[in-house]
Amino acid sequence: MTDSHIEITADLVRDLLQEQHPDLAGLAVREVAGGWGNQMWRLGDELAVRMQRMDPTPELQLKERRWLPVLAPRLPLPVPTPVRSGEPSQRFPKHWTVMTWVPGEPLDHTSISRGEHAADTLANFLRALHVEAPEDAPLSGDRGAHPKKCTDSFDGFFQAVAPDDLADAVRAVWDDAVAAPEWEGPQLWVHGDLHPANVVVSDGTLSGVIDFGDMFAGDPAWDLAAAWVLLPAGAASRFFDVYAHADEATIRRARGLAALKSLFLMLMGRNGDRGLPGGKPTWGPAGRAALDRVLSGV
Repeated sequence: MTDSHIEITADLVRDLLQEQHPDLAGLAVREVAGGWGNQMWRLGDELAVRMQRMDPTPELQLKERRWLPVLAPRLPLPVPTPVRSGEPSQRFPKHWTVMTWVPGEPLDHTSISRGEHAADTLANFLRALHVEAPEDAPLSGDRGAHPKKCTDSFDGFFQAVAPDDLADAVRAVWDDAVAAPEWEGPQLWVHGDLHPANVVVSDGTLSGVIDFGDMFAGDPAWDLAAAWVLLPAGAASRFFDVYAHADEATIRRARGLAALKSLFLMLMGRNGDRGLPGGKPTWGPAGRAALDRVLSGV
């Protein structure tokens, strides 16, 4: 059985805890829906076990272990913080991490009803996150590049799922982002993967942010796309007013990246509806709603 085909079960999680962290082995273990690169298991009431699954290397988990303890204390929303490290073993030859549990319902399974509160919450969270990163912070890869360097990805998503009646409008938003000036500011901390499955909601508003495996130092436009990808219709303008640090070029890049992310969500949703590996049925409706918000403007 290859690493990629190891079945991750509650019994396996308990066995690994017993081997490496026996003081936690008596806590209840239950699977949490979702997850692609990593599979999440709830551990007791306050912890979770993050199991490396599809990610080909442990880089993302090791990045979270290194940097989340640095970032978490100054962020105004709960984020998962590592409390124990699980190392590869004969039983499970990949990395796993015990982290704090962030309560709430993932946005792809619910909705935001308090739009203005959510806009303020997201803006304040990103203001706190988007500070100059240290020299040894991880740099961006494909996620984090200027939109002009992401045209192949956009074209693939566009050809696959862009609605015919919206194609011209979507292309115009993307072309405007490609034409926007590059980020010339300092390298800022960026979450890098803000979409509905990576934030949680309580009482109708944002209550936590999860999955920092793609965090990097770079262009904040990649996070500011969340104004359309996460927030309900009409909330983007308030978000940018509260955030207060985005110039016109950054907003143009962010809007184009929001279109890219929306199409990606739609594609993952379609794959999920077809039962394809890695597909996520709940992402499709979220992506289409986000695309409609992108086209409505700020």
